[in-house]
Amino acid sequence: MSVAFVKEESAEAASETILPARPISDRVNLVTEAGLKMLQVELARAQQALDAASLQEDINERRRQSAVPFRDVSYYAERIRTAQLYPVPTSNDVVGFGHTVTFRRDDGRIQTFQIVGEDEANPSQGSISHGSPVAIALIGKTVGDVVRLGPRELEILSIS
Repeated sequence: MSVAFVKEESAEAASETILPARPISDRVNLVTEAGLKMLQVELARAQQALDAASLQEDINERRRQSAVPFRDVSYYAERIRTAQLYPVPTSNDVVGFGHTVTFRRDDGRIQTFQIVGEDEANPSQGSISHGSPVAIALIGKTVGDVVRLGPRELEILSIS
């Protein structure tokens, strides 16, 4: 039955619970082992929230509480389905996915980041996505190389 033929509260609840899908980038979904585990934990968490919401007797409350978990279950299931587990780097000669890179910016600041998958990237915790401008500039380079990032320069100090 269309929500047009039920009480007004149901129509409002239905409009509140139609959430757009979480955007998924068109980049290859590379993940580290830790990143894959994180995706699996998030999928389980979203599924638990969806299961708990389905126990609500009031349909309007069930819709409200199900909206975000439903969207997240779809997102994490797709990210796990498309995940490409990347092996731990065996050489530290050239910057690549999974490496931790320390570099000096042209203003003298020294920063260290691990290059990881999009879902596991957290710059404040020391990790950046392999699709970020900094990672793109660093990948394929070696210790001592100076790379340009817009008007800035980064000198690679170490790769581990």
